[in-house]
Amino acid sequence: MGVRVKDIAKRAQVSPAAVSLALNNKPGISQETRERIIQIALDLGHDGPRPLPAPKATAESVCFLHISRHGHAVNRDHDVFIADYIEGLDQGARLYGLSLGVATFKATPVETILQNASSIDAAGFIVLGTELEEADVAAFSSLGRPVVFIDTWYDFLPFDFVDMNNEDSVHTIISDFAERGHRCIGMVKGAIETRNFKLREEGFIASLARLGLEYDPALTFSVDSTFHGATEDMRALLRHGVKLPTALFCANDIIASGCVRAFRQEGVRVPDELSIAGFDDLPLSAVVDPPLTTMQVSKAQIGRMAIQLLATRMRSETGSPPVKVLIGGSLVERKSVRDLRRGGRDPDPAAGDIRFRQGGSA
Repeated sequence: MGVRVKDIAKRAQVSPAAVSLALNNKPGISQETRERIIQIALDLGHDGPRPLPAPKATAESVCFLHISRHGHAVNRDHDVFIADYIEGLDQGARLYGLSLGVATFKATPVETILQNASSIDAAGFIVLGTELEEADVAAFSSLGRPVVFIDTWYDFLPFDFVDMNNEDSVHTIISDFAERGHRCIGMVKGAIETRNFKLREEGFIASLARLGLEYDPALTFSVDSTFHGATEDMRALLRHGVKLPTALFCANDIIASGCVRAFRQEGVRVPDELSIAGFDDLPLSAVVDPPLTTMQVSKAQIGRMAIQLLATRMRSETGSPPVKVLIGGSLVERKSVRDLRRGGRDPDPAAGDIRFRQGGSA
């Protein structure tokens, strides 16, 4: 008797459906789980995963379109972030027998990007959608080849998307603030809105409501999303005497790091007077003073999943409905968040009504 699916599932401690997905090269499970199932299957004497259909002549290569429309979210500060995506894409491409190319577009109209992409000899495309609006994404249907978007998400568009689970991750951050006694919580967002920034702001507001905390629009601040821009914009806000909460969630680590620098320059002590958390777990977050509490999202996993979806669509005999995948994150706790339950100021909402002006507290 051959090795049964349920035997593999029992040994791997997964469902038979997960084993079927792994052995048939189908999406729906993580790369780590897929590799573990395949190894267990081989150990039990199974022949291993079913080979993918041989690609057509142009199907050996795929292209990653690294797009920066305005540079407020995709810029030099995020080079490491993009490198993690490319690492995951490269890992996935090698697993599926594909070669990966990269084409970079900076401040380029979408029409020009599409014209250039149409001349690239690739069977499919992975597109960095961070700075793309809904109409920009929709325009990619003109390519006539499979496309998977990463780092963005739009309902109602007939494409595959792989993105971080923004709302769930933001809830984890706000819940951590609340568990540490913070009741007056604000947010710093990017002045130029991206889809992810919008989802994080929506997640912030929804999380406050879910936790029974008040949302005060006056405690949501907009700054430039570059490091130096965020620093100068936050310094300007502080000099105008804005009210600050006891804790601030920042839309990403670049913004958070710039704000920490501004607070230090203007005499606001982090975390003694103000707690702060970022998002992305960039290397910068570990060396900021104080090191940032932040949300870690596996960019490499997003890249691998995008290749998996693209390879499946490229080699599928029949069309299938669009797939939208969200990858969760995990909280990285460092030194930028104070626990108000351990003494110090009263964690009453009124404790957040503090105003700072140039040269320190008012």
